[in-house]
Amino acid sequence: MKIGIVGYGTGGKHFHAPFINAAQGVELAGIVARAPETIARVKADFPDIPIYASLTEMLAAGVDAVTITTPPQTRRELVLEAIEAGVAVIADKPFAPDAKTGRELAAAAKAKGVVLSVYHNRRFDHDVRTLKKLIERNRVGKVWRLHNRMDFDDANTLEGGETGGLLRDLGSHIVDQALFLLGPVKSVYAQLDIIDLPVGPTDASFVLTLTHHNGTKSYLSATKLNRFICREFRLYGDAGSFVSQGTDVQAQAIFAGQRPVDDLDGWGFEQPERWGTLNTPQGSERVPSEQGAYHAYYEAFAKAVKEGSEPPVTPEQAIEVLAVLDAAFISAKENRVVDIA
Repeated sequence: MKIGIVGYGTGGKHFHAPFINAAQGVELAGIVARAPETIARVKADFPDIPIYASLTEMLAAGVDAVTITTPPQTRRELVLEAIEAGVAVIADKPFAPDAKTGRELAAAAKAKGVVLSVYHNRRFDHDVRTLKKLIERNRVGKVWRLHNRMDFDDANTLEGGETGGLLRDLGSHIVDQALFLLGPVKSVYAQLDIIDLPVGPTDASFVLTLTHHNGTKSYLSATKLNRFICREFRLYGDAGSFVSQGTDVQAQAIFAGQRPVDDLDGWGFEQPERWGTLNTPQGSERVPSEQGAYHAYYEAFAKAVKEGSEPPVTPEQAIEVLAVLDAAFISAKENRVVDIA
């Protein structure tokens, strides 16, 4: 599958291109970049890859699929352009400003018979894959609740203003993780911490309580401004618990200059001293980390395009995430629990 990337900021450079390059059955066929400094970065990283001035130009050259990783407010039109051209699409998260727009994009893709998926790549984090396996094997019994905490010391990457904010950024990830692990949500209660930036008021931190249809609860929180790093999961059930405080293995490796294609078998594993602990009546044990594998998202997407199977993240699943975010904004503004329709 020949795929092009539209946008080459930190998303395209660090979280898409390296994993496209490592995925079996996928070929990076072009990158859309316009700013001189962006073009220079592309040439330094991929001297033999064609560079296009627009999505229109890249579609005319011919690709099987595109990844849209431009700023959030630009994605709708680009996704629709690719769909209209009959090309499969991966949209970066959040793939729409709200669930209503998400449903519009999903309907357009369905009408054209085009595969549309959303890059909720953090389903493929090592700790989430480890948790998924523990839940599927009933290792903590009937699940009561999940605590998911993502605190980064990364103030410079907070996108400000009406279309930015941390809830749309990290919230998209950890809400999707909660739905992936525990299923659909029926209600939301949210607290947002707002700061004033030159571009306008911006949510810089949040705490969410999600009640799932199966009776479980998720407690989700994140910040980028509080000058510490903590990546923690706590899973409680009637037969035990699982606690992990791991590292952001794949992102740290990428920013350190490593690339998955250079050692795919060894990629994405947490160090043994950071493995999570399973606590049951039989005692406590360290649980080896599953492999973190963002490249697996691209392999699954290529299979969906080729075989007509379900993509790794369906539009409907991504719309569920957007519906939770929509409800969270209302909840925080009105200080009440909001039901998901």
